[in-house]
Amino acid sequence: MVTPAARREAVTILVETYEMSERRACQVIGAHRSSVRYASRRPDDTALRERMKEVAHDRRRFGYRRVHVLLKAEGLVVNRKKTERLYREEGLKVRRRRGRRRAMGTRAPIPVIARANARWSLDFVHDQLSCGRRFRVLNIVDDVTKECLGAIADVSLSGRRVIRELDHIISRRGAPEMIVSDNVLHSDTQASSGRRSSSRNFQIRALKSIAGWASATMEELAAIANTGSMRSVVAGPHRP
Repeated sequence: MVTPAARREAVTILVETYEMSERRACQVIGAHRSSVRYASRRPDDTALRERMKEVAHDRRRFGYRRVHVLLKAEGLVVNRKKTERLYREEGLKVRRRRGRRRAMGTRAPIPVIARANARWSLDFVHDQLSCGRRFRVLNIVDDVTKECLGAIADVSLSGRRVIRELDHIISRRGAPEMIVSDNVLHSDTQASSGRRSSSRNFQIRALKSIAGWASATMEELAAIANTGSMRSVVAGPHRP
Protein backbone atom coordinates (compact mmCIF):
# COMPACT_ATOMS: atom_id res chain seq x y z
CA MET A 1 0.00 0.00 0.00
CA VAL A 2 2.50 2.60 -1.15
CA THR A 3 0.54 4.49 -3.76
CA PRO A 4 -2.37 6.77 -2.82
CA ALA A 5 -4.69 4.68 -4.98
CA ALA A 6 -3.84 1.56 -2.95
CA ARG A 7 -4.45 3.45 0.30
CA ARG A 8 -7.84 4.68 -0.93
CA GLU A 9 -8.81 1.13 -1.88
CA ALA A 10 -7.77 -0.18 1.55
CA VAL A 11 -9.82 2.50 3.32
CA THR A 12 -12.84 1.63 1.17
CA ILE A 13 -12.55 -2.06 2.11
CA LEU A 14 -12.37 -1.26 5.84
CA VAL A 15 -15.36 1.05 5.64
CA GLU A 16 -17.56 -1.32 3.62
CA THR A 17 -16.50 -4.66 5.13
CA TYR A 18 -15.86 -3.83 8.78
CA GLU A 19 -18.23 -0.84 9.00
CA MET A 20 -15.50 1.49 10.23
CA SER A 21 -15.79 5.21 9.99
CA GLU A 22 -13.65 6.93 7.41
CA ARG A 23 -11.68 8.70 10.13
CA ARG A 24 -10.90 5.41 11.95
CA ALA A 25 -10.00 3.61 8.70
CA CYS A 26 -7.56 6.40 7.75
CA GLN A 27 -5.90 6.11 11.17
CA VAL A 28 -5.48 2.34 10.77
CA ILE A 29 -4.05 2.63 7.25
CA GLY A 30 -2.01 5.73 8.00
CA ALA A 31 -3.56 7.80 5.22
CA HIS A 32 -4.78 11.38 5.20
CA ARG A 33 -8.50 11.92 4.71
CA SER A 34 -7.79 14.57 2.09
CA SER A 35 -5.85 12.08 -0.05
CA VAL A 36 -8.62 9.48 0.36
CA ARG A 37 -11.26 11.96 -0.82
CA TYR A 38 -9.12 13.28 -3.66
CA ALA A 39 -10.74 13.13 -7.11
CA SER A 40 -8.46 13.31 -10.13
CA ARG A 41 -8.87 16.33 -12.38
CA ARG A 42 -6.78 14.98 -15.22
CA PRO A 43 -8.43 15.10 -18.63
CA ASP A 44 -9.48 11.93 -20.40
CA ASP A 45 -6.44 10.73 -22.37
CA THR A 46 -8.10 7.74 -24.02
CA ALA A 47 -7.56 9.02 -27.56
CA LEU A 48 -3.95 9.92 -26.81
CA ARG A 49 -3.28 6.51 -25.27
CA GLU A 50 -4.76 4.70 -28.26
CA ARG A 51 -2.70 6.77 -30.71
CA MET A 52 0.43 6.17 -28.63
CA LYS A 53 -0.14 2.41 -28.75
CA GLU A 54 -0.62 2.56 -32.52
CA VAL A 55 2.66 4.45 -32.97
CA ALA A 56 4.50 2.09 -30.62
CA HIS A 57 3.10 -0.91 -32.52
CA ASP A 58 4.26 0.48 -35.88
CA ARG A 59 7.64 1.61 -34.48
CA ARG A 60 8.54 -1.25 -32.17
CA ARG A 61 12.06 -0.02 -31.43
CA PHE A 62 11.01 3.57 -30.61
CA GLY A 63 11.27 4.73 -27.01
CA TYR A 64 9.04 7.34 -25.41
CA ARG A 65 11.25 10.22 -26.61
CA ARG A 66 10.89 9.35 -30.29
CA VAL A 67 7.20 8.57 -29.81
CA HIS A 68 6.82 12.00 -28.18
CA VAL A 69 8.34 13.67 -31.26
CA LEU A 70 5.82 11.95 -33.54
CA LEU A 71 2.86 12.76 -31.28
CA LYS A 72 3.99 16.35 -30.88
CA ALA A 73 4.16 16.70 -34.68
CA GLU A 74 0.51 15.64 -34.76
CA GLY A 75 -0.36 18.21 -32.08
CA LEU A 76 -1.45 15.63 -29.49
CA VAL A 77 1.01 16.34 -26.65
CA VAL A 78 3.24 19.16 -25.48
CA ASN A 79 4.83 17.94 -22.25
CA ARG A 80 7.47 15.21 -22.60
CA LYS A 81 6.95 14.07 -19.00
CA LYS A 82 3.31 13.34 -19.72
CA THR A 83 4.32 11.21 -22.69
CA GLU A 84 6.76 9.32 -20.48
CA ARG A 85 4.10 8.71 -17.81
CA LEU A 86 1.50 7.43 -20.26
CA TYR A 87 4.13 5.37 -22.08
CA ARG A 88 5.08 3.68 -18.81
CA GLU A 89 1.49 3.13 -17.68
CA GLU A 90 0.61 1.43 -20.97
CA GLY A 91 3.55 -0.97 -20.63
CA LEU A 92 5.17 0.07 -23.91
CA LYS A 93 8.74 -0.01 -22.64
CA VAL A 94 11.13 -1.37 -25.27
CA ARG A 95 12.93 -4.53 -24.22
CA ARG A 96 16.69 -4.23 -24.29
CA ARG A 97 18.53 -6.43 -26.70
CA ARG A 98 20.95 -8.76 -25.02
CA GLY A 99 24.52 -8.72 -26.18
CA ARG A 100 25.68 -11.62 -28.27
CA ARG A 101 27.60 -14.21 -26.34
CA ARG A 102 31.19 -14.42 -27.44
CA ALA A 103 33.41 -17.42 -27.07
CA MET A 104 36.12 -17.06 -24.46
CA GLY A 105 39.71 -17.58 -25.50
CA THR A 106 41.22 -18.18 -28.90
CA ARG A 107 39.92 -20.93 -31.12
CA ALA A 108 42.55 -23.11 -32.68
CA PRO A 109 42.14 -25.99 -35.13
CA ILE A 110 42.06 -29.42 -33.52
CA PRO A 111 45.11 -31.46 -34.53
CA VAL A 112 44.09 -34.76 -36.08
CA ILE A 113 46.35 -37.71 -36.86
CA ALA A 114 45.93 -38.87 -40.46
CA ARG A 115 44.47 -42.28 -39.74
CA ALA A 116 41.06 -43.91 -39.65
CA ASN A 117 38.92 -43.35 -36.55
CA ALA A 118 40.95 -40.30 -35.56
CA ARG A 119 37.83 -38.10 -35.63
CA TRP A 120 34.19 -38.61 -36.55
CA SER A 121 31.71 -35.88 -37.40
CA LEU A 122 28.00 -36.03 -36.57
CA ASP A 123 25.42 -33.76 -38.10
CA PHE A 124 21.69 -33.60 -38.74
CA VAL A 125 20.03 -32.34 -41.91
CA HIS A 126 16.30 -32.06 -42.46
CA ASP A 127 13.92 -31.58 -45.36
CA GLN A 128 10.41 -32.60 -46.33
CA LEU A 129 8.84 -34.90 -48.88
CA SER A 130 6.39 -33.82 -51.56
CA CYS A 131 3.53 -34.90 -49.28
CA GLY A 132 4.70 -32.37 -46.68
CA ARG A 133 6.05 -34.92 -44.21
CA ARG A 134 9.30 -33.74 -42.64
CA PHE A 135 12.24 -36.02 -41.97
CA ARG A 136 15.75 -35.86 -40.53
CA VAL A 137 18.96 -37.61 -41.52
CA LEU A 138 21.80 -38.29 -39.10
CA ASN A 139 25.10 -38.34 -40.97
CA ILE A 140 28.25 -39.86 -39.45
CA VAL A 141 31.50 -39.24 -41.36
CA ASP A 142 35.13 -40.16 -40.74
CA ASP A 143 36.93 -36.84 -41.27
CA VAL A 144 40.21 -38.47 -42.34
CA THR A 145 39.10 -41.20 -44.73
CA LYS A 146 35.97 -39.26 -45.80
CA GLU A 147 33.86 -42.39 -45.34
CA CYS A 148 30.21 -41.97 -44.48
CA LEU A 149 29.86 -44.49 -41.68
CA GLY A 150 26.13 -44.07 -41.35
CA ALA A 151 23.18 -42.19 -42.83
CA ILE A 152 20.13 -42.77 -40.65
CA ALA A 153 16.88 -41.31 -42.00
CA ASP A 154 13.70 -41.10 -39.93
CA VAL A 155 10.98 -38.67 -38.93
CA SER A 156 12.42 -38.50 -35.42
CA LEU A 157 15.89 -39.28 -34.09
CA SER A 158 16.07 -39.33 -30.31
CA GLY A 159 19.22 -39.30 -28.21
CA ARG A 160 18.84 -42.99 -27.42
CA ARG A 161 18.54 -43.76 -31.13
CA VAL A 162 21.76 -41.85 -31.84
CA ILE A 163 23.59 -43.76 -29.08
CA ARG A 164 22.28 -47.07 -30.42
CA GLU A 165 23.45 -46.28 -33.97
CA LEU A 166 26.88 -45.19 -32.71
CA ASP A 167 27.22 -48.40 -30.68
CA HIS A 168 26.38 -50.42 -33.78
CA ILE A 169 29.04 -48.64 -35.88
CA ILE A 170 31.65 -48.90 -33.11
CA SER A 171 31.01 -52.64 -32.75
CA ARG A 172 32.01 -53.27 -36.38
CA ARG A 173 34.61 -50.53 -36.91
CA GLY A 174 36.06 -49.61 -33.53
CA ALA A 175 35.76 -46.52 -31.36
CA PRO A 176 37.00 -43.11 -32.58
CA GLU A 177 39.47 -40.97 -30.69
CA MET A 178 37.06 -38.04 -30.75
CA ILE A 179 33.61 -37.12 -32.07
CA VAL A 180 32.70 -33.64 -33.31
CA SER A 181 29.04 -32.61 -33.40
CA ASP A 182 28.49 -29.01 -34.54
CA ASN A 183 30.37 -26.98 -31.91
CA VAL A 184 30.58 -29.74 -29.31
CA LEU A 185 33.59 -32.00 -28.93
CA HIS A 186 33.40 -35.41 -27.26
CA SER A 187 36.75 -36.98 -26.38
CA ASP A 188 38.30 -38.97 -23.55
CA THR A 189 41.77 -37.47 -23.93
CA GLN A 190 41.22 -33.94 -25.22
CA ALA A 191 38.79 -31.08 -24.49
CA SER A 192 38.92 -27.90 -26.54
CA SER A 193 36.63 -25.87 -28.76
CA GLY A 194 35.17 -27.94 -31.59
CA ARG A 195 34.53 -26.99 -35.15
CA ARG A 196 31.34 -27.23 -37.12
CA SER A 197 30.82 -30.62 -38.67
CA SER A 198 31.81 -30.93 -42.30
CA SER A 199 29.25 -33.64 -42.96
CA ARG A 200 26.40 -31.21 -43.71
CA ASN A 201 27.67 -30.43 -47.21
CA PHE A 202 28.15 -34.14 -47.87
CA GLN A 203 24.61 -34.97 -46.79
CA ILE A 204 22.97 -32.19 -48.80
CA ARG A 205 24.89 -33.34 -51.86
CA ALA A 206 23.65 -36.86 -51.25
CA LEU A 207 20.00 -35.84 -51.01
CA LYS A 208 20.12 -33.73 -54.16
CA SER A 209 21.85 -36.46 -56.15
CA ILE A 210 19.24 -39.17 -55.54
CA ALA A 211 16.63 -38.94 -58.28
CA GLY A 212 13.06 -38.72 -57.04
CA TRP A 213 13.94 -38.50 -53.35
CA ALA A 214 11.38 -35.75 -52.74
CA SER A 215 8.50 -37.94 -53.97
CA ALA A 216 9.69 -41.02 -52.08
CA THR A 217 8.00 -42.30 -48.96
CA MET A 218 9.69 -42.31 -45.58
CA GLU A 219 10.19 -46.06 -45.77
CA GLU A 220 11.81 -45.80 -49.22
CA LEU A 221 14.12 -43.02 -48.05
CA ALA A 222 15.20 -45.05 -45.02
CA ALA A 223 15.81 -48.06 -47.28
CA ILE A 224 18.02 -45.96 -49.57
CA ALA A 225 20.13 -44.86 -46.59
CA ASN A 226 20.36 -48.36 -45.13
CA THR A 227 21.40 -50.02 -48.40
CA GLY A 228 24.36 -47.68 -48.78
CA SER A 229 23.25 -45.78 -51.91
CA MET A 230 23.28 -42.51 -50.02
CA ARG A 231 26.51 -43.33 -48.18
CA SER A 232 28.33 -43.96 -51.43
CA VAL A 233 27.33 -40.52 -52.72
CA VAL A 234 28.13 -38.81 -49.44
CA ALA A 235 31.53 -40.32 -48.93
CA GLY A 236 32.92 -39.80 -52.40
CA PRO A 237 36.38 -41.21 -53.15
CA HIS A 238 37.93 -42.85 -50.11
CA ARG A 239 41.47 -42.17 -49.04
CA PRO A 240 43.19 -44.95 -47.09
